[in-house]
Amino acid sequence: MVDTLGLVFGLGMALTLVVLHFFKGTSKPVPEDIAQEVLEQRASTVPETDFPEPYNRSIGGGGAAGAVAGGAEGELEDSEEEDEGFDPSSIADDEVEYYEIEYVKEGETIEVANNETILDAGEDEGWDLPYACRQGQCLSCGGRVASGEDSHDFVQHSNNETLSDDEMEKGYMLTCTAYPTASFSVETDETP
Repeated sequence: MVDTLGLVFGLGMALTLVVLHFFKGTSKPVPEDIAQEVLEQRASTVPETDFPEPYNRSIGGGGAAGAVAGGAEGELEDSEEEDEGFDPSSIADDEVEYYEIEYVKEGETIEVANNETILDAGEDEGWDLPYACRQGQCLSCGGRVASGEDSHDFVQHSNNETLSDDEMEKGYMLTCTAYPTASFSVETDETP
């Protein structure tokens, strides 16, 4: 019934393949783990603060405000000059100004009022722009002045709990809370 020669040949082939599999040179080298190096590199780019660790550049939680409200001492508590943002709804109808904003990646230029965010204006055009919290607490909606100039010269944020002054000087902004103060070109979906 069973051919003995075929059985021996099949077992011999299987044994040969198993032996060849375990010889040096057939194994896949294990890549070097660079996770710790990446974490250290990222940590070196985050500015140090006086806040406890969970409040450093918090994402989505508004940690810095919670630290001050909770009675922790830090730079925000002592400084009365901190920019609290502004209320765009306080702009009177006769004081609304319009600026030409070029959305570089979308390939169009539109007029945006100084009481409308860069994100809202783009969405009104039907563009699928990135965002998450819509409150200035994350980097999902990040954008950048195309020329790389200081974004303070072109937008005013109603809330910004994420970007540092250094990042804003490099042209970055949070499009969900950025209101134009001049005409400029913006590259959406750009984060530091």
